[in-house]
Amino acid sequence: MAGRIVTITSGKGGVGKTTTTGNLGVALAKLHKRTVCLDLDIGLRSLDLVLGLESRIIYDLMDVIEGRVRWQQALVSATRTEGVFLLPASQWHEKSDVTAGQIGKLCRHLSEEFDFVLIDCPAGIEEGFKNAIAPADEIIIVTTPDVPAVRGADRVVGILESIKKPAPSLILNRVLDLPSRQGLILDTPDVLEILGLDLIGLIPEDPSVIVDTSMGTPAVLSKRSAAGAALTDIARRLLGESIPFTPPGALNWLERILSTVGNPFDRHNR
Repeated sequence: MAGRIVTITSGKGGVGKTTTTGNLGVALAKLHKRTVCLDLDIGLRSLDLVLGLESRIIYDLMDVIEGRVRWQQALVSATRTEGVFLLPASQWHEKSDVTAGQIGKLCRHLSEEFDFVLIDCPAGIEEGFKNAIAPADEIIIVTTPDVPAVRGADRVVGILESIKKPAPSLILNRVLDLPSRQGLILDTPDVLEILGLDLIGLIPEDPSVIVDTSMGTPAVLSKRSAAGAALTDIARRLLGESIPFTPPGALNWLERILSTVGNPFDRHNR
């Protein structure tokens, strides 16, 4: 039985799409699903940084597409989690150097060997976006609750409807349970009403993600990360589990950190 090809896209850049892709790959592998993360952000790759694999890359996607190596030779295995692999993008090519047909053929081969093929889609709705969504069995849209990001996500929804792709699921990232500020930050119910998508994940604002990513540690491997816990829940939902949504309150990440490392104020008061 072929594995599932899931494209993770956004419309607007900077909403956490690549971080989401890498962390879902690791979370699925922890749940015993062999997973490959395919970076299609040609020229601007960063999925290798999220997975902490930048120093281990020898070959890349274009080496495979242009026939210099087999795809098996280009895979980079994660060092901290067994069962998750990266097929990195080239830093020296353009997105127009590959076609949807070439990506589709590659993804079919990958799906014969892996339970999940996660495609990290480049930002925007140009050629790279079209290549990334063409082979997808399923599509996940990542957005933050700000107006420009939701507008970009809505544009992607319209494109997917026009080309008869399956209805995407939604991940709402960097959520704070705070009142909207002058209409710039939307409440979760407003985002769901605008986009009309099924919600698969709420990821809270979590400063530890920046620290973890800079160290090449996926958030799902960090006990102190509320975002990592939310991403693990998303992976479990992808596998069909019924996981309740935890309200991403503004202090949720802090409470999780304090429960892991202890409250420093308590030490001062002893």
